[in-house]
Amino acid sequence: MNARPVIAISQRVDRWPARAESRDALDQRLTGWAASLGALAVPVPNTLGDDLPQWLDAMRPTALLLSGGNDIGDSPERDRTEAGLLQHASQVGLPVLGICRGMQMMAHHAGGALVTLTGHAATRHALLGDLVASGVLPAEVNSFHNWGLAACPHDYAVLATAPDGSIEAMRHRTLRWEGWMWHPERETRFGEGELARARQLLIGE
Repeated sequence: MNARPVIAISQRVDRWPARAESRDALDQRLTGWAASLGALAVPVPNTLGDDLPQWLDAMRPTALLLSGGNDIGDSPERDRTEAGLLQHASQVGLPVLGICRGMQMMAHHAGGALVTLTGHAATRHALLGDLVASGVLPAEVNSFHNWGLAACPHDYAVLATAPDGSIEAMRHRTLRWEGWMWHPERETRFGEGELARARQLLIGE
């Protein structure tokens, strides 16, 4: 029996001052979405620090997924973890999908700047681009972010935009890396086009 692909998924950090706790958290819908790709989801702890390379050697993920939640700079431990994951992916050639904050982190890692946006939090809007017109990406997406990309980062190409021109999807020109600003896992029914796109990207099928 062939082993299933393993997708390492980054986690958000939730602070609970009343209990003096910082918790790593991952929406169960996202692990379910990864399972729909035919993969096993493995959450990445944000407390590994210098032990992240050893954790990656032990888990041997075949792909990475950078999840949503937290603004960059709010949780330094998460920022360090995701920067380390992207460095590892670049070194060993792992495919990466960044969702919402995950795409922002990919842009930040590439030296791109972020800007505040209005009208993109807790709403839905149209998606524009050739991949939308061809049915690969959805014509309408959910939107839960207050930050966006000031411009397309170096070595990336824009795949889709919102009607206001803000970048909603991008791909790396040489690596198997892609970013989406919406949350496919938050839809009532997972989109088949998005699953097929992610399966091809992360698993190679």
